[in-house]
Amino acid sequence: MKTIKLVTLSLLFFIAGQVEAQVAVNVNIGTPPAWGPVGYTNVDYYYLPDVEAYYDIRASQFIYFGNGRWIRNAYLPGPYRNYDLYRGYKVVLTDYRGRSPYVNFKSHKVKYYKGYKGKPQKSIGYNNKYRGNDHNFKNNKGYKGNNGNGKHSKGKH
Repeated sequence: MKTIKLVTLSLLFFIAGQVEAQVAVNVNIGTPPAWGPVGYTNVDYYYLPDVEAYYDIRASQFIYFGNGRWIRNAYLPGPYRNYDLYRGYKVVLTDYRGRSPYVNFKSHKVKYYKGYKGKPQKSIGYNNKYRGNDHNFKNNKGYKGNNGNGKHSKGKH
């Protein structure tokens, strides 16, 4: 009888451990940036036509081509450090596989050219500079500046 109780108790602890592990996996998902477009919850990447770069939501990194390869970085490249992510258009991507949205770069570059504007977008957060303009001002949690470097954009390209 003791053996049956011991086996049952061990099985319960094993099952409880498995349930806890599954919960931990689901909690570890990236949060969209404050400048991201409203209304997209199951998205991993944006394409930024004006800077010909991608943004990886899960890793909180920009992906751009430089020095003959694709680079992942927390910041946009130097020439675009003052690019205004709140005003720039973000294309929500669904045509990629894995962690390489840039495999379709040639297509994205043509379809979403520099200056491309699709349907109007509102940002998840806000930038104090645009209060009163057509933006969504519900929260400002985690605002670190327009391109993640803590500096405010001057709206220049």
